[in-house]
Amino acid sequence: MRRYELMLVLRPDLPDDKVQGTLERTARAIAAGGGQIVKQAPWGRRRLAYPIDHHREGSYYVLLFEAPATAISELERGLLISEEVLRHLVTRVERPVRAARGRGAEAEADVDVTLPADEEEPEDQGEFIDESESEAAPAAID
Repeated sequence: MRRYELMLVLRPDLPDDKVQGTLERTARAIAAGGGQIVKQAPWGRRRLAYPIDHHREGSYYVLLFEAPATAISELERGLLISEEVLRHLVTRVERPVRAARGRGAEAEADVDVTLPADEEEPEDQGEFIDESESEAAPAAID
């Protein structure tokens, strides 16, 4: 199974019971497709970049789940017809690569986990603008 992240933007005027019902319906759709919820995090109300259905704010929720690839289309179909959901986005999350464990000494000898030596980073000196760029800017305004 693959790991996915689902970002939901719900209408801000929904009562708490409707929000919980929408999240439970989404979790049931994931489970019906053979997946399971790993983590669910509310992000709260946030201002939208542009109005959606005359709403300037939305309630954000992020669900991290594992499911087969075939279950995603059915989940998205259900989210598209839901009146409570303003927008949604499903993205695939790459899992970090782990070193081989428990395969014996031979497998551990084959894996090179040495880290590069830390190079000395230059101090933060701020952003510098080239003089040619600063001279061109006033001419563009005129």
